[in-house]
Amino acid sequence: MNTDDKIRFHIPDFLKHFSLNMLLLQHMRKNPDAYRDNVTVGSVYGVFPTAVWNGGRFFQGTCDERVIREVLKQFNSQGVPCRYTFTNTQLTEAHLSDRFCNRLMQLADNGLNEVIVASPVLEAYLREKYPRFPLVSSTCKAITDPEQLHAELEKDYSLVVLDYRHNNNWELLSQIGDPGKCELLADACCDPDCPRRTAHYDSISRSQIAYWEWERRSKKPGVRPPQLEVERFTCPYMEKPLYDTVHFRTHITPEDLYGRYVPAGFRNFKLEGRSLPDIDVLETYIYYLVKPEHRDQVRLELLLRLTRKVKYFS
Repeated sequence: MNTDDKIRFHIPDFLKHFSLNMLLLQHMRKNPDAYRDNVTVGSVYGVFPTAVWNGGRFFQGTCDERVIREVLKQFNSQGVPCRYTFTNTQLTEAHLSDRFCNRLMQLADNGLNEVIVASPVLEAYLREKYPRFPLVSSTCKAITDPEQLHAELEKDYSLVVLDYRHNNNWELLSQIGDPGKCELLADACCDPDCPRRTAHYDSISRSQIAYWEWERRSKKPGVRPPQLEVERFTCPYMEKPLYDTVHFRTHITPEDLYGRYVPAGFRNFKLEGRSLPDIDVLETYIYYLVKPEHRDQVRLELLLRLTRKVKYFS
């Protein structure tokens, strides 16, 4: 089968959901008949904390380089790219020299791994310093204007992640000349009429920078980090489980995904869940990747393995 026939799902998160995603890859390899025809994991996206270039979701903490190397190795050895979510919208040139972020780029610089970008400042830096990385245009740009979207698709990106508000807008989608260059956020959790999506991404980005600055300059034992904007910018939608969002007009059902989007040439689909528990993300995988008649069995097998009740798949 030609690899162009593959339906690629870009899934969360190579660190937080490491065990779940490794189990998914193993199960897909050993039980291909349980999964939809031609599906594959196109990438696993996420971030190693604490990276000031990160955006989309706020993360804090630290990560040992040995862990970073092992995570990259485990996914890359199966041909799966790790895709950095370097989508902080508030970056300046002062942030480009960050030692940790540049080290992450160096460790992943093998021609397979990828970066999602939203900041022109960071994008220009990455193109010059790390030219082997495919760059993905982020949904954080919130491009809703059709002409601006068509212009974005003409740029040198490996993929463009469409704003979720374009989902199911077939008047626009049918006018896209190269649907294979698009990535659709299939299970978008945001309110379809959210008036503050961009403001929320900007708030998360400022919070990531504030935490980075605290870590660099004033971190002391016993001193708590500052109150961050993201803690005040509450959003009930970011934590909604899958079945609370399937009624949104922006939701792409499995039936439409395989019956309409794929025949129209769309082959790349992003699934949310960086900040959700494993069990919620697992249900999204079951919903989209597994054949309906195998869902209960696959769900049970993965849950048992995830909770260490069994050692091996049959």
